[in-house]
Amino acid sequence: MAKEVVKKIKLQIPAGKATPAPPVGTVLGPAGINLQDFCTRYNDATRESMGDILPVEITVYDDRSFDFVIKTPPTGFLLKKFAKIDKGSVKGANQVVATLTQDQIKEIAQIKLPDLNCYDVEAAMKIVEGTARNMGIAVKGVNDQELAEQAKEAAEEEKEQAEREAELAEMEAEQQAGHEAQEVPVIEKEKTEDENSAEE
Repeated sequence: MAKEVVKKIKLQIPAGKATPAPPVGTVLGPAGINLQDFCTRYNDATRESMGDILPVEITVYDDRSFDFVIKTPPTGFLLKKFAKIDKGSVKGANQVVATLTQDQIKEIAQIKLPDLNCYDVEAAMKIVEGTARNMGIAVKGVNDQELAEQAKEAAEEEKEQAEREAELAEMEAEQQAGHEAQEVPVIEKEKTEDENSAEE
């Protein structure tokens, strides 16, 4: 009789470094599977990819046995690894933080191809290029010039924004100074009226 699938769990774990501690233990513990057994099997299967973060899909059966499928590393992780950066741009395509060659993009596309919804490396490269663009990573000969122009425009826009804010702050300061200056005669006027009343 076929075993019944009770749960499917997706995790991202450093290759060769799974341990029963959190987050692995926290997620898999409630499923009732043998954590040490999973960690040993996962680490053996991923030892050659040490340093990579690998998504894994774990299928848990009704008898608490399990199978797992290791996917290719996330595109963003591979782009950062190839570009030797810790994180992508916080401003997306408006800030270029690194540049990769088309050969590097092709290499990433070949790694990702089994998990992407496309049939050839060219299509996979387009997907990888799109992710790179969103992370502020230029691709030589493809979008490096376009990204550089966007970064230049963004810098000019930031400069204009800073100038506008400075002008606004200046106007507010002038208005505040003018407001304070207006208050003085009012106080004096009230004082004069009080004095008049006292004289009467």
